[in-house]
Amino acid sequence: MNLLEKEELARVKAEELEHASAEQVIRWAVDNFESLTFACSFGAEDVVIVDMLQTISPSTDIFYLDTDFHFKETYETRDRMVERYGLNFVRVAPKLTPEEQAAAHGESLWTVDPNACCNIRKVEPLTRILSQYDAWITGIRRDQAPTRANSKKVEYDTKFGLMKFNPIADWTSEDVWNYIRDNDIIYNPLHDRNYPSIGCEYCTRQVMPGEDPRAGRWAGNDKTECGLHK
Repeated sequence: MNLLEKEELARVKAEELEHASAEQVIRWAVDNFESLTFACSFGAEDVVIVDMLQTISPSTDIFYLDTDFHFKETYETRDRMVERYGLNFVRVAPKLTPEEQAAAHGESLWTVDPNACCNIRKVEPLTRILSQYDAWITGIRRDQAPTRANSKKVEYDTKFGLMKFNPIADWTSEDVWNYIRDNDIIYNPLHDRNYPSIGCEYCTRQVMPGEDPRAGRWAGNDKTECGLHK
């Protein structure tokens, strides 16, 4: 299948599956792409999809980008999910250790050039792991940020060159938390401490009342995405 055929397939399926449930979107992805993976950040949206996958396709690969800078609560959430589901999360690490990055680019690169830091610790590792697959699943939602407002449930990801599935693109935050409560899902306790969006410890702060839910990410500059999603 060439690029134009892949883009046309994504367009057609996006229309067909727009009103499908998240489970139906995941099922279609599993049935049609043997080489499929899910990118898990251990945020609220992603733990929901992990739970769905355990019913629909427990053998689907699930990976996480270990930037080495996550909150301890994020690693603890990972460990609790391993214990509950018996999962083997694929750890994807940057080529540079924190010490090597500091030696090459200076201490606290995230304060000087957060885009460069994200490229080293997130984008390059993601590019590397996705090169092994034909399709990936994400937990992005349209109302998370203006940059995600036009996300389709099925897309052709031109940045990484594979099909992309966003099964809960049309969910609200309330939908996510209803699922978590109704199904007793493990989640990152930082969500209960005014961290609606959780990234690396150095670049994430609490969100104050009235602020945008992603205001705690890269606060103090105009950066709104780490580069994983267009």
